[in-house]
Amino acid sequence: MTYDRRQILKSTIAAAATGLLTLPAKAQDYPAGDIHFVCAFPPGGGADILTRYFAEKLRVAANRTVVVENRPGATGNIATEYVARAKPDGYTILVHAGSGIAANAALYKNSLVDASSALQVVATLNRQAYMLVVDARKPWKTVGELTAFLKEKGDKATYASVAVTARIMGALYRDAAGLKAVEVQYKSTLSSLNDMTGGAIDFAWHDPTFAMSQAREGRVRILAVASGTRIDTMPEIPTMAENGVPANLVGWFAAMVPAKTPKPVVDQLNVWLSEIVRRPETKKFLNDSGSDAWATMPEEGQKFFQQQLVDWKRYIEQAKIEQDG
Repeated sequence: MTYDRRQILKSTIAAAATGLLTLPAKAQDYPAGDIHFVCAFPPGGGADILTRYFAEKLRVAANRTVVVENRPGATGNIATEYVARAKPDGYTILVHAGSGIAANAALYKNSLVDASSALQVVATLNRQAYMLVVDARKPWKTVGELTAFLKEKGDKATYASVAVTARIMGALYRDAAGLKAVEVQYKSTLSSLNDMTGGAIDFAWHDPTFAMSQAREGRVRILAVASGTRIDTMPEIPTMAENGVPANLVGWFAAMVPAKTPKPVVDQLNVWLSEIVRRPETKKFLNDSGSDAWATMPEEGQKFFQQQLVDWKRYIEQAKIEQDG
């Protein structure tokens, strides 16, 4: 059987049209199964609380089960690498501090994935400032009082860090104040808190969700925030800049997927998550945990993320933190 050029052209156009029509149909079918939210820290900490909040809200919006997977370790690198290598279909989503990912990219010279090209921001969720905390039973009410104590204690002084932001702020504070305090790294926020309230650690830097919840329970006292200006929800808490430590480190959380996830899926997730971020109940939840709601389009969020990769490299150099292997 032979075909003339017109028949071939018609067949080609029909096949192309059929292909084009099936693409939106596939996007409309999303999600067809369970969605997995990957959290880079253990249950109970601020990151886990925030992840589970958005998982529950997305469950209702998407009418699908949203499973939270905690994959802690290597200050978030394990979870980041897991998601970056996952199938790019929108069913495996990293809910993590974009600032932490950017910091890790500069801190770990042997990272298994290139965050700048391996991840796509689906939606930004919040902006927040890390907080300097001490055991509420200790007498220190100001950063100045804590500094005086730490200087007297010398190299016996210790501080806890869980995330990279905490490492940077601890180093900036130590160097600016002329301290000899020793950093102790933890995998779990709760473990560091238990050691601090047990007397093994003198102070710590924690994310605001965890810090404020523990302050309300009377376990810790918040002495300062790492942002350049005071936060609206706790205007009485001074900044580290007011205490002679020039810093303006603002953390931010985002939902991210593997880089080659189809755009219609990314856009659909952005619609759902951004609508959740803008709800009054979400703004209250975030404000109560010391952060501000922040919703962006995927392109805007990705552009901000790329700039953060540059900025946090500079922060790490400023804090004189050596690259890890």
